[in-house]
Amino acid sequence: MAESSSAPAAAAAKSDAETEELLDRMLTRLALCDDSKLQALLSKLLPLAISSLSSSSQLVRNKVLEILSHVNKRVKHEPEIGLPLTELWTMYMEAANPMVKNFCIVYIEMAFERAPLKEKESMSPMIVVNISKLPQQHQEILMRIATKVIGECYASRVDNEMAAKYKLVNNSRDRDLFLEFCLHTILYQPPAQGGGSSPGLSIAQANRVAGKVPLKGDLLLTRKLGILNVVEAMELSPELVYPLYLAASADSQEPVVKRGEELIKRKASGANLDDLRLINRLFQLFTGAENTAVDSRVNPGNATLKVKLMAVFCRSITAANSFPSTLQCIFDCIYGSATTSRLKQLGMEFTVWVFKHSKLDQLKLMGPLILNGIVKLLDNYSSSESDSVGRDTRTFSFQAIGLLAQRLPQLFRDKIEMATRLFHALKVESQSLRFIIQEATNSLAAAYMGASAAVLTELETLLLNNCQVEQIEARFCALRWATSVFDSQHCPSRFICMLGAADSRLDIREIALEGLFLGKDVGRTIGQNLDRRYPKVGEMLDYILKQQPRLLDSYEMREQKLLFPSQVYVAMIKFLLKCFEAELVQNSSIGRSSEFLSSVERMCLLLEHAMAFEGSVELHSTSSKALVSIGSYLPEMVSSHFATRISWLKQLLNHVDMDTRESVARLLGIASSSLPLTASSDLIRELISSFSGANKRFEVQHGTLCATGYVTADCVSRSPSIQEELLKNTLKCLVDIVNSESATLASISMQALGHIGLSAPLPSLVRDSSSGKVSILELLNEKLSKLLSGDDTKAVQKIVISIGHMCVKEASASNMKIALDLIFSLCRSKVEDILFAAGEALSFLWGGVPVTADVILKTNYTSLSMTSNFLMGDMKSSLSNYSSDEKNVASEDCRIVVRDTISKKLFDVLLYSNRKEERCAGTVWLLSLTMYCGHHPTIQKMLPEIQEAFSHLLGEQHELTQELASQGMSIVYELGDTSMKKNLVAALVTTLTGSGKRKRAIKLVEDSEVFQEGTIGESLSGGKLSTYKELCNLANEMGQPDLIYKFMDLANYQASLNSKRGAAFGFSKIAKQAGDALQPHLRLLIPRLVRYQYDPDKNVQDAMAHIWKSLVADPKRTIDENLDYIFDDLLIQCGSRLWRSREASCLALADIIQGRKFDQVGKHLKKIWVAAFRAMDDIKETVRNAGDKLCRAVTSLTIRLCDVSLTAASDASQSMDIVLPFLLAEGILSKVDSIRKASIGVVMKLAKGAGIAVRPHLSDLVCCMLESLSSLEDQGLNYVELHAANVGIQTEKLENLRLSIAKGSPMWETLDLCINVVDSKSLEMLVPRLANLVRSGVGLNTRVGVATFINLLVQKVGVDIRPYSNMLLRSLFPVVKEEKSTAAKRAFAGALAIVLKYSTQSQAEKLIEDTAALHTGDRNAQISCVYLLKSYSSIASDILSGYNTVIIPVIFMSRFEDDKHISGLFEELWEESTSGERITLQLYMGEIVSLICDSIASSSWASKRKSAKAICKLSEVLGDSLSSYLVLLKSLMKEIPGRLWEGKEALLDAISALSASNHKAISTEDPSLPGTILSLVSSACTKKVKKYREAAFSCLEQVIKSFGNPEFCHLVFPMLFDMCNLASSSKTGRAPLASDSSKAESDDAEDVSIPVDKLMNCITSCIQVASVTDIVENRKKLMDVFLLSLSPGFQWTVKVSAFSSVKELCSRLQSNLDDSQEISLHTDTTTFIHELFSSVSPKLVECISTIKISQVHIAASECLLEITQLGRYVSATNWTGIGLKGEIAQLIEMEKNEQARSTLKKCIENLEKSEQANAKTK
Repeated sequence: MAESSSAPAAAAAKSDAETEELLDRMLTRLALCDDSKLQALLSKLLPLAISSLSSSSQLVRNKVLEILSHVNKRVKHEPEIGLPLTELWTMYMEAANPMVKNFCIVYIEMAFERAPLKEKESMSPMIVVNISKLPQQHQEILMRIATKVIGECYASRVDNEMAAKYKLVNNSRDRDLFLEFCLHTILYQPPAQGGGSSPGLSIAQANRVAGKVPLKGDLLLTRKLGILNVVEAMELSPELVYPLYLAASADSQEPVVKRGEELIKRKASGANLDDLRLINRLFQLFTGAENTAVDSRVNPGNATLKVKLMAVFCRSITAANSFPSTLQCIFDCIYGSATTSRLKQLGMEFTVWVFKHSKLDQLKLMGPLILNGIVKLLDNYSSSESDSVGRDTRTFSFQAIGLLAQRLPQLFRDKIEMATRLFHALKVESQSLRFIIQEATNSLAAAYMGASAAVLTELETLLLNNCQVEQIEARFCALRWATSVFDSQHCPSRFICMLGAADSRLDIREIALEGLFLGKDVGRTIGQNLDRRYPKVGEMLDYILKQQPRLLDSYEMREQKLLFPSQVYVAMIKFLLKCFEAELVQNSSIGRSSEFLSSVERMCLLLEHAMAFEGSVELHSTSSKALVSIGSYLPEMVSSHFATRISWLKQLLNHVDMDTRESVARLLGIASSSLPLTASSDLIRELISSFSGANKRFEVQHGTLCATGYVTADCVSRSPSIQEELLKNTLKCLVDIVNSESATLASISMQALGHIGLSAPLPSLVRDSSSGKVSILELLNEKLSKLLSGDDTKAVQKIVISIGHMCVKEASASNMKIALDLIFSLCRSKVEDILFAAGEALSFLWGGVPVTADVILKTNYTSLSMTSNFLMGDMKSSLSNYSSDEKNVASEDCRIVVRDTISKKLFDVLLYSNRKEERCAGTVWLLSLTMYCGHHPTIQKMLPEIQEAFSHLLGEQHELTQELASQGMSIVYELGDTSMKKNLVAALVTTLTGSGKRKRAIKLVEDSEVFQEGTIGESLSGGKLSTYKELCNLANEMGQPDLIYKFMDLANYQASLNSKRGAAFGFSKIAKQAGDALQPHLRLLIPRLVRYQYDPDKNVQDAMAHIWKSLVADPKRTIDENLDYIFDDLLIQCGSRLWRSREASCLALADIIQGRKFDQVGKHLKKIWVAAFRAMDDIKETVRNAGDKLCRAVTSLTIRLCDVSLTAASDASQSMDIVLPFLLAEGILSKVDSIRKASIGVVMKLAKGAGIAVRPHLSDLVCCMLESLSSLEDQGLNYVELHAANVGIQTEKLENLRLSIAKGSPMWETLDLCINVVDSKSLEMLVPRLANLVRSGVGLNTRVGVATFINLLVQKVGVDIRPYSNMLLRSLFPVVKEEKSTAAKRAFAGALAIVLKYSTQSQAEKLIEDTAALHTGDRNAQISCVYLLKSYSSIASDILSGYNTVIIPVIFMSRFEDDKHISGLFEELWEESTSGERITLQLYMGEIVSLICDSIASSSWASKRKSAKAICKLSEVLGDSLSSYLVLLKSLMKEIPGRLWEGKEALLDAISALSASNHKAISTEDPSLPGTILSLVSSACTKKVKKYREAAFSCLEQVIKSFGNPEFCHLVFPMLFDMCNLASSSKTGRAPLASDSSKAESDDAEDVSIPVDKLMNCITSCIQVASVTDIVENRKKLMDVFLLSLSPGFQWTVKVSAFSSVKELCSRLQSNLDDSQEISLHTDTTTFIHELFSSVSPKLVECISTIKISQVHIAASECLLEITQLGRYVSATNWTGIGLKGEIAQLIEMEKNEQARSTLKKCIENLEKSEQANAKTK
């Protein structure tokens, strides 16, 4: 065992020894290593050394440390030496030994500083992943490294690749650590001079971010920006990144702030601010964190950050409930040492938020503390803080108090200090704050409800002190508190309301009156007021008198002073009267106590006090009426009270106010009942005597007459009555006044007579001494007739009612007849009030009215109509307080006659009269009788007849007649028995549904009004059209007598509408009572009622709305239950012949369908769309408008029903199945513009919202939209395109414009939406339709659209299109070939290319071959070819690259098309398809040459030309490396012989190019070939076609030059010389011989085509290649050629070519003279030079002198220079005769061209040198 255990130890020791030895060798290598190789060594050494630290051997570790020490020294000052970063990181992550990890992290940090940027960038995300598993110390180092790299690399942006790497940090702990460090970095600020940490950080956190060196300036800026960019790229949830972005937005550096704010808006705006974790983090940023260790104490955020945080807290409910952080935050804002005005403001705003949203249990903890803080803040507020922030702070403070009062009222209830504070603030604070304080004060009021009595008493004093202060807000709050804090029986608060009734502000007055129950419902009866609790009269009076004891003072002359404003008295009196009435009802059962009566007595004294002279008219009227009201309930007490105040009352009879005089007269009548009869008689005599007195003031006469009537009526009602003589005198006086005075006084006198007649029958009077007694009505008949026909409406009303009163106790039939005649005389009155008054009078004559004489005489009664208010209210309730008294009727027989007379007048004359005024009067009177005497037996018997009359009158055009008839129907229904009620309901239903029986006919006379004026316009002459006579005249004038029947039809229709409206008014009353009787009719009624509520006639709308409200308690439920019936009716009526029915139905449908579900409207949906479209095309504008509204409504409904996010998928699918096919078939294809637009809009929205529900209809939808792109295009664009060429508009630009418009259309937007929902299953139906549309589509937009759609579709579905690729390829390829439009061709080519991308290999091969074959076709085919190839190259380049051998030759060849446009397109394609032209040509040489040869051999001249140009290009690019030259050359040479064709010269150009580039190879390959070429080209030079001959000469020149064969000169020069002579003869004009005239003509024709300049170029090339011997031998011919070419007959271009030849000749001669050793040749050459001097030089001088072209001057002077340079070879004996020098000198003087002048000067110099040389020779 010992041996076995020692073996591993020995092995380990050996291993350590080996390691140590290895390390030692490495240390040696390290020491010897040069710095330039150190990096490579360290990449292996450093990982090995650090890993060796895991050894347990101390020696090994020491050796490692020695190595590392050496490394540190070597690399410390050499930052360019890199360390193996990746290896170190791998070792760090894999190592288990702590020492290894520690050393690794040190060198990783060092390696990062030295690593290339790209390596650091790729490594930084890796070190963040799993960082939470590393030691904390290492975490900090690595985080610093990561953020440093982030700052260096991502300050501007993060690319997608790196973003994906950072997204791998998905472990929550890693992510949180990273984000926390990023947040600390963002919060970090450069340390100040005094030290300390940044706001929001502790010292430890700041050190953790910065490391050893503080971060500053741009380094910190880039790091923060990089962090923001990386965090954005990580796409984390808004809640995680919100604190970081918020901290950035509060940074001190502007770029960081902007970036932070931007990220908050874009990335974190959707953060859940109620997330508890997020809010806690934000609170920590705000408040920091306390810690015992100084270094760990986190500072609060800076002021800017706090402001932003507070803005967040004010939007978070969680923040409001985060106690105690909430409290700490608020107090820090308000009282913090570093707080600002803005923070104070936000603190108070947050306080308001907390009070509003915090939970009650938390609010109870925080509320008292915060309230104390607010109070302290308000107390410390100084006037210097008057800025806007300070005002806002106080605003939020007061708001907070108000909210707290609502949430915690118990905080305020026990004391009124806060109430006092707020009321004081309302008086002293600035106007801008008072509204907020007012709201807070009103909120505080609720806190004191239910407070203790002591607190309420203090509040009473507070409110009383503030209810009349100067400040409006304080008064308003005082009144508001008085009405809300205290109950209605609280006397002090009601007194405050009384004081507020006189306020100058309307709103305060309204609150005060509401507190006194005197607001809008003043007209409530006592019974309706029983539910309100009033204080007792005595208690209220006691409190009022306690405030003002002198209120009971009153004096005979009313000189007392009012203690309050009149409005206060008015409110006080009205409220006291309500209290009196309420208490009176309560005391009726237990008897009236003495205490109550005593209170009433004092109330009377207060009312007398209110009658003070200085009071207002309203106050006096109110007080006097109040006294009458009290008298109506307590007549004995009032009469006894005022019996002693008669004189006081009499003086009030002169009051300026009529109502006051009337009330005082009533009081006088009441008081007289307590007077002895003698005293009453004396009072009457006194009143009568005042009639004839001197005081004729109207007020006096009115008051006296009223009092006379009331007092006399009271006296005659007593038993015993007053003396008959006094009564007759009184009546006589009243009668005289009626006869003698004005209408007003006469009416008042008649009123007095009527009051007397109510109490007793009026006795007859003696008219004069000669006649007997006559009744009063007889005496007044004539006068009354005049008065009733007068214009004084009020007087007429009083008189006619008085007649009724006078007949109440009348028993004389003659008097009754007079009264009836007088009343009936008003039947044509158009004044409604008079008709109502007459109806009331008839009711009194009929008998059975529900009032007594005492009611009329001793209450505030005015008339039956005013009391019942039967047009506005309910008759039953209005007259419920009164009862009929028939016992006073004297003779029932007389009454029967009266009733019979009234009935006949109404039913036989008035109600069916042909005059609308009489019908209206009859309606008013019949309604009055039915209403006021409805329970009379006679009326009860007449009810069926009355019902028929009212039913007939429902169709009246006159609104009042119609409304009253409907009102009468409801009264009849109320009065009738069960059968009558049933019949009435049925009749109304038939009228409303239009199935009622025909009404009783009314005979028309001339002036019978058929239409209301203006209803159907004017007559031909401009007159009105309303009566029967006017309509007949119009029909006769137009020559169409039968037109009157049309008018009558219109009138009947109008009457039916009116009947419906009138029936609706009646129904609205009956429906309230009919109950279950209506249920069977609801299915018929409800659809029509719904429709009629949308009738164009506002009156019909209102009427039907009334019945709807009466009939239907729950409109929504009713409509839901009857929805199908409603839909059926409305959809039928949408097609009605009546426009108003169509319009109403559309409007009704538009409202009813809103918010409906599919199961409710699904079966009607298509019909609704049909109805909408039909209405939109209606002939009437209002119906069209209604149709538009219905269309908008059904659009909204449809979109919602088809939206899978709002409707169940099954319902959405069914909705789509119904609507979409209809819209596509009927809507979009409609001829009506508005329908088309609406349909397209709906379809687009459906596609947008329906999602996958649209898939079953995708094929139909897509095809329809594509076809609509053209069919719905503005036709003007088509017209413009047809005439574009005429106006200079480019067709292609116009097409692009049309397409851009189409792509911005709703149709295209819909197509985009369709693309998004396409799936593989949809393709089965969609692709065949698209393929068909490709072939059959019409219109540019449609064709481009279908191509673009296919393109997008294939991009969307990808490989799923493969099964359909063959179909699409077969459809698209022919279309591309045939398409004429450039835009459409491009689009189809693009679609074909993208389909090619997913096609099979065989399909792709066939398509590409077919495409390549197009280049041989016509122009359109060639354009198609280039567009297709371009599309393939850009879209399906991977497919196309396999077929380069096919397409590259085609592209190369097509570059040389004659059509510049086509060649330009192929040139662009060539540049796009090839990287280098030479390489491409060499690579595909075989295929290109083959194609060229085929094209040359083709029968097409264009192909031959194109091929020749291609050969030229090949020769130009490849030069002598053109390997297939021989094949090309032979092909060309085969084509040269034969007939000429246009463009054949290109072949010569090709031969020229091949000769130039491959002459050596050609000569080497076949020595005889150059000669053949020369012969071929020479023969071409003899052709007669000018262009071809020029090309031949150019080719000949190039061939001679290229091959450089001296023999060519012998072969060619003779021909050239002969041609030159021939050309010269034609130019010099030599006459031909007579015998050769015909030949000469033909020669001339031929010579014209000889290009002499090209010929001279050929001669130049001959001179270049010929030997000097040959040149000298042919010198004569050359001289002839030069002289001929320089002669004046040739153009300057020929001369320039000649100059080049001469120059070339001079050059050859000079080189020969310099090199030649042969004497004979030298002599000949010299002779030739002399000839040049003697013959050519003068010609050159002549050319310069005669030709004014600079180019000629320059070329000639250069040529002359060459000749003069040869001057030294000319003998001296020959110089003298030339005279060249002098001529040149003259030329220099004349020459303007500087270059030519300079050259000529050089010529002079050469000549001078030659002269000198020759002189020496001599």
